[in-house]
Amino acid sequence: MALGVSKTPSPADLERERRLAEALRENLRKRKAQAREAKQDDAAKD
Repeated sequence: MALGVSKTPSPADLERERRLAEALRENLRKRKAQAREAKQDDAAKD
């Protein structure tokens, strides 16, 4: 029972990884935009 034996990922696995990576990037963009808006709102209140 060998753990960590690497095999070539299937095309479905590669597509899943690509979609996950894109979702993570989009999530980060949204979070950064929200942080910028919150910072601007705080500055406007002062």
